[in-house]
Amino acid sequence: MAEKTHGLISTFDTAGALVHAAQMVRDAGYRRWDCITPCPIHGLDKAMGLGRSRVPRFSLVGGITGFCTGMTMIWYMDKFDYALTVGGKPFFSPLYAFPISYELTILFTAFATIGGMFLVNGLPMHYHPVLNYEHIRRGTDDLFFIVIEKADPRYDAANTKALLEKAGGREIVEIES
Repeated sequence: MAEKTHGLISTFDTAGALVHAAQMVRDAGYRRWDCITPCPIHGLDKAMGLGRSRVPRFSLVGGITGFCTGMTMIWYMDKFDYALTVGGKPFFSPLYAFPISYELTILFTAFATIGGMFLVNGLPMHYHPVLNYEHIRRGTDDLFFIVIEKADPRYDAANTKALLEKAGGREIVEIES
């Protein structure tokens, strides 16, 4: 069974207990672990030692690309596709190119944000071994969980279980892969 083990899962009753346990797991040096909560918990990302998300970088690149695409598209159309000078109007002006550039900025930002979220989060993930745990549905209702993966370099079944017990975890169970 040890070869089929994904890791350990521990149950916590309150958000405060989970944050305290997350700090202990972080301080113990674990890297491959996660918290499962029914609601957002202020300060949990800091307790887990997580930095800022990389998704806003994807959004910025998408927005800049959309804006430049809009401006270039209008310039190209006015210069080559439909070059018509009426009343001394210039071939290109950012004033009349702005509406389409604005819309493309929003569109490309949305697509880049969704794409970046998929890449950073490793989505789509159609199956995860944590779903084998019989009480995992309560993680969307009223319980809090910490999952420490066997793939973590510091993982040792006995020591990890002792750490989770010390952190106040109850129902510490091995999850099968």
